[in-house]
Amino acid sequence: MSKVTSLDVARKAGVSQSAVSRTFTEGASVSPVMANKVLKAANELDYRPNILARSLITGRSRIIALVVGYLENQFYPDALEKLSRALKEKGYHILVFFASNDSEKEAQKVVDELIDYQVDGIIAASVSLSHSLADRCKKQNIPIMLFNRRQANRSLSYVTSANFKGGQKATEYLIATGCRRLAHVSGWVETSTGKERAEGFKYALKKFGINPVGIIDGMYNQKMAIKATKTLFSKMPNSPDAIFVGNDHMAFSVMDTVRYEMGLKVPEDVSIVGYDDVPLSAWPAYNLTTVRQPINKMIQATIRGLMNLIENDYAKPTHVKIEGELVLRGSTENRLRQ
Repeated sequence: MSKVTSLDVARKAGVSQSAVSRTFTEGASVSPVMANKVLKAANELDYRPNILARSLITGRSRIIALVVGYLENQFYPDALEKLSRALKEKGYHILVFFASNDSEKEAQKVVDELIDYQVDGIIAASVSLSHSLADRCKKQNIPIMLFNRRQANRSLSYVTSANFKGGQKATEYLIATGCRRLAHVSGWVETSTGKERAEGFKYALKKFGINPVGIIDGMYNQKMAIKATKTLFSKMPNSPDAIFVGNDHMAFSVMDTVRYEMGLKVPEDVSIVGYDDVPLSAWPAYNLTTVRQPINKMIQATIRGLMNLIENDYAKPTHVKIEGELVLRGSTENRLRQ
């Protein structure tokens, strides 16, 4: 049996082929009566539109590539789901690609695949793109949005939380509760997020004339965070009475190490603040005070910026930072000390 085509559906529904095309195109103008006729005929013929064929005609694949470095951090699976839903509402589908920040060769291979799939746009989350790879995408007319990351290349659009402000806010709160021996287990300082949150931490300490007990790069890695925590508490009695951690993913390991290996109480002995506010932060086992990344606003801004780049060849890059709130929970004193 030959494959059912849009022309077959049009004949059965008694409409034009263009009406069938509009019915199966998100956001296209088609009357409810016309759409019902087409969908009824399509169901009876078991018809599905040929996305690849349509992309050859329109020059659009309706596919967005999401390039990620890892999914261990609970923030990114949540972001992936929300991005997928938001793009689906606009008639797009997501293809997920993994790329390491450490391998230019691997990143090159991913870009080759993106070009092969003729994606309409790229959202890069937790990964960086070199100038050469960004230029390659530009030559192929594939717009790029950086999500939760920014780079020195100002031609790349990005959406992040206000990382410096968040680090400052978390640190000033710890100081306000009476903590004076503060340490920071930072995110990877080679990234904009890790660097800016650490800078916010240092700025707040300098503002109050306090020297840090220690600043150790946790590299957004749980094992590194555990190692950093042990190092900080090896300097008794000058161990920290508060730790600001670069993200919640590491903060859970820091908290577990403090409680179960150091035998200390949180927050009585050590206050801990994270960054992201992933769902696990609110679980009673952690009850983590954290800086909330405004993920819904960040995703809205990302989608809006990417659609503008796709639809407007002369669109200028956009750089968006969105401030998040400090969510107070039981890993810190919830009242200011007198």
